[in-house]
Amino acid sequence: MNVQQQSVVVIVPAYNEEETIGGVLGVLVGHPLIDEVIVVSDGSTDHTAEVARGAGARVLELPENAGKGAAMQAGISSTAAEVVLFLDADLIGLRPEHVDSMLRPVLEGDWQMAVGVFEGGRTSTDLAQAIAPFLSGQRAVHRSVLQDLDDITESGYGVEVALTKYMRRNHGSVCEVVLSDLTHRMKEEKRGLIKGFAARMKMYWEIVKYLPKDKVRD
Repeated sequence: MNVQQQSVVVIVPAYNEEETIGGVLGVLVGHPLIDEVIVVSDGSTDHTAEVARGAGARVLELPENAGKGAAMQAGISSTAAEVVLFLDADLIGLRPEHVDSMLRPVLEGDWQMAVGVFEGGRTSTDLAQAIAPFLSGQRAVHRSVLQDLDDITESGYGVEVALTKYMRRNHGSVCEVVLSDLTHRMKEEKRGLIKGFAARMKMYWEIVKYLPKDKVRD
């Protein structure tokens, strides 16, 4: 399959990520494999939307915080691109080669989904993804998968689990891609210890709701 004949969009769900989103978009906007970058500001109350527009992204603003799944669904519904790359807005150390390594397995037709896993960024995030790579928010997905997937609006932080469950139940092809020296900001760093911990517990609860009854394996 010809890489250049397929349209590619990047969807970046973001909630109050003004400090890091500019660095992420600096790598994405103008990347030779990417046709468009869409930032979905999920009810942000800071300057996330303004920073994203200034960096050259198309911005969708949700009126209130609806959750990660809703933000991703809004982005999906706004594009007809053949390949979608989902990336978190709080990444630290993103490089063009990370983008290449996630997109090419799908663009070249070998895989329907490529999941990016941190390695060598920092111990806390590396360990979390080594234990549960299926929770990674960095993934490239072919449009055919998204067309058949149930609406993910209500999934919240369980959206990655929902995607993984769908692929396994339908025998979809998935590969893991190592993203060296990449990490992200922890919730406690962004919101402070107490609010960050509360946000983390909410995230875990949303993830648990979407775990399959049988154990999710690496």
